[in-house]
This record gives sequence, C-alpha cells and structure tokens, in this order.
Amino acid sequence: MDDRFQVQDRYADGAQFIGGRLRPGTSGHTQDIVNPATGEPVHSYELAGAADVDAAVAAAGAAFPAWAGATPGERSDALHRFASVLAGQADDFAHAESLQCGKPIRLSTEFDVPGTIDNTAFFAGAARHLQGQSAGEYGGDHTSYVRREAIGVVGSIAPWNYPLQMAAWKVLPAIAAGNTIVLKPAEITPLTSLMFAEAAKEAGIPDGVVNVVNGAGREAGEHLVGHPDVVMTSFTGSTPVGRRVAEIATATVKRLHLELGGKAPFVVFDDADLEAAVNGAVAGSLINSGQDCTAATRAYVQRPLYDAFVVGVADLMATVRLGDPFDPSTDLGPLVSHLQRDRVAGFVDRARSYATVVTGGEAPQGELKSGAYYRPTLVAGAAQDSEIVQSEIFGPVLVVLPFDSDDEGIALANDTPYGLAASAWSRDVFRANRATREIKAGCVWVNDHIPIISEMPHGGYKASGFGKDMSVYSFEEYTQVKHVMYDNTAVVRKDWHRTIFGDR
Repeated sequence: MDDRFQVQDRYADGAQFIGGRLRPGTSGHTQDIVNPATGEPVHSYELAGAADVDAAVAAAGAAFPAWAGATPGERSDALHRFASVLAGQADDFAHAESLQCGKPIRLSTEFDVPGTIDNTAFFAGAARHLQGQSAGEYGGDHTSYVRREAIGVVGSIAPWNYPLQMAAWKVLPAIAAGNTIVLKPAEITPLTSLMFAEAAKEAGIPDGVVNVVNGAGREAGEHLVGHPDVVMTSFTGSTPVGRRVAEIATATVKRLHLELGGKAPFVVFDDADLEAAVNGAVAGSLINSGQDCTAATRAYVQRPLYDAFVVGVADLMATVRLGDPFDPSTDLGPLVSHLQRDRVAGFVDRARSYATVVTGGEAPQGELKSGAYYRPTLVAGAAQDSEIVQSEIFGPVLVVLPFDSDDEGIALANDTPYGLAASAWSRDVFRANRATREIKAGCVWVNDHIPIISEMPHGGYKASGFGKDMSVYSFEEYTQVKHVMYDNTAVVRKDWHRTIFGDR
C-alpha cells in the first residue's frame, strides 16, 4: 500500500465533513499533515473557520429531531452496522493512524483500531438501555418516573495522541443517546476522524448526525465551544487548555465534560513481583511513545527493591527498537511532531542539573535523524517537587523515586495536581486494596498498568478533569434527566393549595 494512503486524492475536495459531505475550509489558512517518522508532508488542506463551524452546527441541529426521535433499536442497529463498516476497513484505519501519528503499526493494528471497533459495538448494545428510574408513588398521590432525553448538538474537541479512539470516545456515547455532534480533531492528525465520519455515513447514520471540522483551536475550537446552539462541550487535552475551554463554555452555561492531563504514579511495594513490575513500567511508560495521559510517568519503588528496579528498567529500555512505524519489528515510533519531541527533550535537559539520566535522554542519529524520535528515558534522583516529577511531559520518560513506608508511598502518589490513573504493585491483597482506596485517581490498576475496556469508565480527579468517557456512565454526560409526575387523585382542589389561598 502506498505510504501516503492516497490522502491527496481522498481529501482533494477538502477536509471538512459537514452534513454528510466533504468540503474545503474557509479560514484562508492551510495546514500540512506531516509524517513524523520522516518529517515529510503527506497532504495540505484548508483549515476550518468560524463559517464552517456555523455550517456544521446548523447541519447537526437540522439532523437532531429525527435522530433523537429514532427508537433505541433503530439507533442500535445503525451502530451495529457502523461497527461492521469499521471492521471491514480496519487495515486502512491502522495505516492512516500510523501515517499521521507515527504509531508503530503493531500498536495501531492491535490496540487503536480493534479498541475502536469494540467501543462501537459496545455502544450499539448500550443504546437500547437508556433507562430512567421505574415508576413509583413516592408522594402518595402522584406517580413519578424519570425520562432520559438527548440534549441536542454536542461540540467536542479531541487531541492528537489517539485521534481515532478519541473520535470514537466523543462521537459514540453522544449519538447512541440520540444527540448529534460536531467534532473538532487536532488539526495535525485529522485523517482517521474524517474516515470515522465517512464510515458512519456508509453505515446509514443520517447526514448531519456526525460532522467533523478541522481547524485551529483559537478560531474553530473556541467558536465551537462558545456557539449558542451547542448545548454541551466535551474536551480532551491539556489542563491549561481545558481551563480556557471551561471559561468559554461556562459563559454560555452549557454542559461541560473535561478529560485533561495526567501524571500517573506507578507504586511498587517491597513484596511486588519485581520482574512483572519492571516489564509493566517499561510498557506502561512507553506506550504510544509516552504520549498517553494514563502512561506510567512516576515510579515510586519501596527501598528494598529500588536499586534492582532501576537496573531492570534501564536494561529493558535499552532493548526497545526504534524504527519505521510500518516495520512490524518496530517497538517505538516517533513522537507526533518535532515540536513535541523538542518539548520532551527540554524537560530532560533541564533535569540534568538536579537528577541523573540513567538511560536515554537523546534523539537518535543516523537514519532516524530526520524523524521526531526520542530514546526511552529513565531519570532517577529527582526531588518530589521538581518539574520533571510534577509536570506532564507526554513523552517516553519515566522518573523513579524511592519510598520507605506504605504511608509515604501513597502520599507521594497523590502529591501532584493530577488524578487520572495510577497502579499499585503488590502480592498482598490488603496492601493493594488500601492503595486502590486511597490513591486519588479515576482508574487504579493492580499489578498492571494501561489496559482499558469499553464496559468501564475513563475519567479523572482533581486537575485531570471530570466526567466519564466509555461505559454506560458516559451517558450521564450526554443525556438530560427529566422528572415526570402524574396526579392520581383527579381532585380539583388539592390539600396543598391552602398554603397559597383559602382555608382547609
């Protein structure tokens, strides 16, 4: 297959998907899609402007009544067809994801794409189970029940690290619940989001239900968040940008869902299986070149295992193979861009003044020099309050620190502004259970780090945001709960009326 994936031909008519068709943007500014493994552009397109956002919101608004009025079974059937279309195009999706992101093809083929297909199949089933509380006479003279209703047009913004999966996480619960959506992906990685919307159309989901605008954050993104006809904003990205999204969204009193940054602790108690922890730390810190908000970034190791853990992780990291993302033997691809690679390198370079770079800490030379590669990096000896421990790096960098007591280990794990994910490593069920209770994070793994499943929610504590992606819990974000109450007495003048007028 051509490594350009025929991008120029496929999106020659534009990279905006509005009302069921592709069209060019109108901002007057162009954006290159760059292969981060080579630094070479593979396509250039015109970015969306405010007028394109307006058109997409209008298309979504026009499609909403019919889609919201469809039966749960009809929406479920459409999503089942959607999953089938995605499965039939799995190879194309994997190739496009690796092309625009630099992901190793093994990761795209075995994680991103099948995870998205499974998520689609899950929401196809979940669409039939949007239920409220059963009817009851809670006040004696009235019957009450709860309806769940679609809320309207959703405006979502997705990041560049998992473009396909994040498109699915935004689109699927929204449309399964009967809403319509305008999705703004990251403008540097638009391909699989566009393909996802096109697949929805192919599956028979009506035009206007799923729209995609590819534009810059300050122009298209902020206009989408502040649009008066958008009733909810869902944003995944950095905490600083999330604060800006919240400012705009709350000014228009719209519903808000934020999945923000992370700095996941990896807590290894002294009774842990050391080999398992070493393998888990390397896999958990390097997935997607570390560009994962749940990636293991802070390893806290109880002192009896600390030295052996540092040696084990450094030795295993040294075996990780960097290379062409389309070579099946490649373990680690480039970061998404040279800008991101340089940002990661800046964190490590500044840390050299107060910590030790045990392994890595550099970009490879030779045939990989032109790509946005960075070697797997382990840093030791940093203080808990240092930048490299407290700040989200978003690259293949793991920091390791020792601790003594269990109390100290859990306290250190909680000692950042973030609370998205964490893991605890121990053979002692009571120790592990304590960690799951006391670590403040939306997901805590025990003796593993990273796996996610469609049936379980994803979302964080503290500066990592609020609200849930995936699972039936996500419907809390995308539905309106309505209380309906019926009088059962047929009495004209109710007893409570006397509190307003007249006598008993």
